[in-house]
Amino acid sequence: MIIQKLPWAGIRVTCGETAVAIDPLFHFPSKFGHSHEPMYPLSDFGPVDAVLITHQHGDHFDPEAIAAFYGPSVPVYFPQESLPFIDGSKLNGIRGVSLGDTVQIGSIIATAAYSVDGVGDPQVSWVVEGDGKKLIHSGDTLWHGYWWKISKAHGPFDAACLPVNGAVVELPGLKPSGQPIVLTPEQAVAAAVVLNAGVLMPIHFRAIHHPPIYRETPNVLERLKASAEGKVRLAILQTNESLTL
Repeated sequence: MIIQKLPWAGIRVTCGETAVAIDPLFHFPSKFGHSHEPMYPLSDFGPVDAVLITHQHGDHFDPEAIAAFYGPSVPVYFPQESLPFIDGSKLNGIRGVSLGDTVQIGSIIATAAYSVDGVGDPQVSWVVEGDGKKLIHSGDTLWHGYWWKISKAHGPFDAACLPVNGAVVELPGLKPSGQPIVLTPEQAVAAAVVLNAGVLMPIHFRAIHHPPIYRETPNVLERLKASAEGKVRLAILQTNESLTL
């Protein structure tokens, strides 16, 4: 199994002749200003047999890019509860999945597992298995009490791809809480430990920092390294770098 880092929260997973992308992003959401990392055409990273989406937010679901670079008929597995939010997409291969559903994509098996969204929208994690290896990608989850259930049902994991930027938001229509809506660096390490992950690969940091609407927590990587010491191995990848499990 090869994990290739895409911009922001995206990854591309290859097992033998099969490849899937999770939360691939090319069109940066304008409400967040400009990206603090480059956005590359998805075709730069290679083709995929299917796309797995954790939730419908514009920084995780980019239907225009998926249709343009992977084709409008590529299978896209999407949380069932979110389907009403995506009318008008050019994609004709969207397939709803519910918690616990498993899909076979070539030599890859993908299962929808628990995830909890920071503003209360439907969201899933994706457990991906192939080549005798297993990873979990948790979208932009915050800390929750399901980590132990995920670990019991699906663990241990060879890799956990977890958000780490502890973002605090002031979104229109929502009273500010001052609380992070995704995992902080310290919480990501704690989740990786509970999940029995061999390596923690941080996602969901660097690209978006647009105060006051979206504030990334300070010193993400320094805090991540300090918290992970003696607990879990880190694999901090730049975009297009790969980790072989």
